[in-house]
Formats: sequence, structure tokens, C-alpha cells
Amino acid sequence: MTNLQWLLLVTNLPGRNQTLRMRVWRALKSSGAHALRDGVYLLPNIEGSRRVFEQQVTDIQAGKGSAQVFVFNGDGPAQDATLRTLFERTEEYWKLSTALDGFKRKLAKAKEPDARREFSALKRDGDAIAAIDFFPGEASAQVRSTVTEIKSLLESHFSSHEPRSVHRKIVRSDRKDYQGRTWATREGLWFDRVCSAWLIRRFIDPRATFLWLKKIKDCPKRAVGFDFDGATFTHVDGRVTFEVLSQSFALDKDEALQRMARMVHYLDVGGLPVAEAAGFAAILSGARAGKIDDDALLSTISPVLDHLYLGFSQSLGCAE
Repeated sequence: MTNLQWLLLVTNLPGRNQTLRMRVWRALKSSGAHALRDGVYLLPNIEGSRRVFEQQVTDIQAGKGSAQVFVFNGDGPAQDATLRTLFERTEEYWKLSTALDGFKRKLAKAKEPDARREFSALKRDGDAIAAIDFFPGEASAQVRSTVTEIKSLLESHFSSHEPRSVHRKIVRSDRKDYQGRTWATREGLWFDRVCSAWLIRRFIDPRATFLWLKKIKDCPKRAVGFDFDGATFTHVDGRVTFEVLSQSFALDKDEALQRMARMVHYLDVGGLPVAEAAGFAAILSGARAGKIDDDALLSTISPVLDHLYLGFSQSLGCAE
């Protein structure tokens, strides 16, 4: 890649304002900016970089300091190559790869809550590196492949009947046809199933009763199955069951529910990180660690989801 454009942030912070100095340093470090020297930072001129630097200019000027952003073109391929090496992330990927390999070796003997919690932490570390890897290469691809492999191992070890996504049209369902029904899914509730059960009882069928199946083939014919292969509501075209239920029952216009859907999608199958996901994952893992049955787990987690939905509604200005 040649003829790159670069951004240079030149700052002069008040010496006595250590709080501002630390805040700026942390923000620039998390953005992946490289410090060429004290007060001088470099980023490639790509989407988002300018916004990062301009935010620091605003904060620094508000703190009685001075800052300027400069744009310049690399002086040919040789300089571009030199500057690109300043953003090399191979060592960070190597450390993460080592940790992932260690996790994979001990997975067979790990307890599910501990394994899922550790994997989530490792995946967040990978997402954090990828967010500041402006020139991804072989190391990035290798870590992504390892994460995908471990996720598959994790699901096959603890959730051997995870549903496969099918290709079909999601049709609208009438809630009147689904009142007071028995809903059935696999036992051992995890992200998609517990959130889907909450969604069903909260928005679709308030009088719903649930069956937690040891074996899918034991699902009664009159029960409404969800989140398993062949179920009435399950993964469709990359959407997880929570998303399919939302769309099927015309709940996909509720912005707070869609924000929850993005969280469930990320936790269940990956994708774009969601800020609240780590907190919810920790709560669910903690609840499951108490070895309570699925009815008790749903009762424990439902108020958490109620409050999360209310918080999203208020932040979006759509509270009831």
C-alpha cells in the first residue's frame, strides 16, 4: 500500500493539569495512536482517525492547552513502509494466540461457566487488538481462525445441539394464535434461549409455560419449539432466535429491543461488539454457576433483562 495519508496531532498540555494529561494519554492509547515523541501522535488517515484526534483537540483546548491536527502524504513507498511498522500488532497477536492455545488445551476439563467466561475475555482482547490494527495481515487472520475454531469446539463440547441457520422467509405471526401456549427449547439455557424465553413471556405470550428438553425428539407436537433444528422459531439466514422471534411478531420496530437483539446476536454467534454484552455475560455466568435449574435461571435473569430493556428505552427516548 503506497501513497498513504497520515494524521499528525501536535499537543501542548498545561503542566499542572495531570488529570487532562492522563485522560488524553489513555484516549490516544486506546485509539491505537503512535507517540512519535512527547505531545506528537500519529495515525493513518482512515475513517474514524480524524474524529479521534479532533475530540482530543476539543478536550485539550477546553483544558487551556493547545493542539493542532495536520494531514500529510507519505514521502513515497519507503516512508510509508517505515510509518506502517509503527502500527505493527504481530507481538500482541502472538501473545493472544498463545493464550488461545492454552485455553484450547484445557477446554475438555473446564467447567462451562468458567470456560465461556474465559473465552469471552479472550475474544474481547482480540476485538480490542483488531480495532487498532490498521494494516491487518497474516497474524490477524490466524487469530480470527483460531477464535472461530475454539468457538466451534466450545459449542460442540457444551452445546452439541446448537441450531444451524436455515434459509427461509420469516413470516409475520399473530400473537393471538400464541397465547397460553407451551414453548419448548433445549435445557441448559444460555444467551439466545434465556433471552428468547424472556422475550416470549414479556412481549408475546404472558401466560407462556416452558419445557426444557433433554432431547429434541421429546418435544411434544402441540408445543411451540424454539432455538433448535426444526423448531418453529430458530436461526434464519444468520439471525439468532431472539431476532427471528422479534421479526416474526412485529417487535423489530422497538429500538430498545433491537439493541438487545444486537447484544444477543453478538453473544450467541459473534459479530460487532456490544458494550453491554460483557456485563450481561458475567451476570448469566454467575447465575448458572449457582447450579440452579432452568426455571429458576429464567426467573433470576428476567428482572435483569427487564431493567436492561428499560435502560435502553430511556436512553433512546422511547420509555413507556
